[in-house]
Amino acid sequence: MISEEIDTVFKHLGNEKLAHSLRIHTHVRSFLQSYLITLGFTEVPPVIISPITDPLNHPTFDPVFDYYGSKYSLTKSMIFHKQLMVRYLGSIFTFSPNVRLETADKASTGRHLSEFTQLDIEKSNATRDEMIHLVEDFFPKLLRHIKTHLSGDIEFFGRDLRIPKRPFRRIKFLDALSEYGKDFEEKLSSDMEEPFWIVDIPLESREFYDRLDDDSDTLVDMDLIYPEGFGEALSGGEREYLPHRIRERIRRKGQKEKQFELYLKFAETGLQPSAGFGIGIERLVRFITGMRRIEDVHPFPKIPGIFSV
Repeated sequence: MISEEIDTVFKHLGNEKLAHSLRIHTHVRSFLQSYLITLGFTEVPPVIISPITDPLNHPTFDPVFDYYGSKYSLTKSMIFHKQLMVRYLGSIFTFSPNVRLETADKASTGRHLSEFTQLDIEKSNATRDEMIHLVEDFFPKLLRHIKTHLSGDIEFFGRDLRIPKRPFRRIKFLDALSEYGKDFEEKLSSDMEEPFWIVDIPLESREFYDRLDDDSDTLVDMDLIYPEGFGEALSGGEREYLPHRIRERIRRKGQKEKQFELYLKFAETGLQPSAGFGIGIERLVRFITGMRRIEDVHPFPKIPGIFSV
């Protein structure tokens, strides 16, 4: 069994597809880092363990461990830490390693890993529209950069990268649900030829920290969806920052304030209005290469429910 696993790992590491995808991965990180620094963003170190982390809106295994009498979790995302940092730093980004121990049913999607890298961005006093415009600016530029500087790698994958036109189409969550049913994201992603936004997502389909619109029962948030069936690219929105609104949202989600006691203490001290998002780097490389399985673009992929090195 161990011998077979070793052979599988070396075969994967020696695959030419992986070498080409990792070159693209390198350029993706470099381009996005330079782009954001030019705009005045500050790169911050990632947080790997913390007593507070993203609760997510779907079931995962939660690795909690005791360290000198304190309980820590592995970081699912840096959402809370981003909110704390923008109070003083204004505009920040980080390439954050995220650990999400997904349930085994996610193994079949081709886009889920139990550990992955997320480019996390947050800006104080920003709006959802500002974050959407940021993505619509860098995404076409990134694809042009890859086509120009890594043409050989793109040719290797036989990939014809389309440069999307701005602005990307926006579709309201409830409109998509009404027209296409609960699997609307998958259906729309398969039908579309360019990336598009899903906006105004209902409270029950999201975590408590995205801001609830004052005039409706939907959130001021957004998901970017890749075309050609590649699914979700990024998720984000405006954040709740007033303590009483955060507490109300926690209660409406059926969660306990005690679970977020430390975060609520920070909120009582004062959080800034902000907006941001997280975009999965491996999913982005998967889309650029056209690979159908996300594990093909990672040297040591952790597929939900499957043992790996």
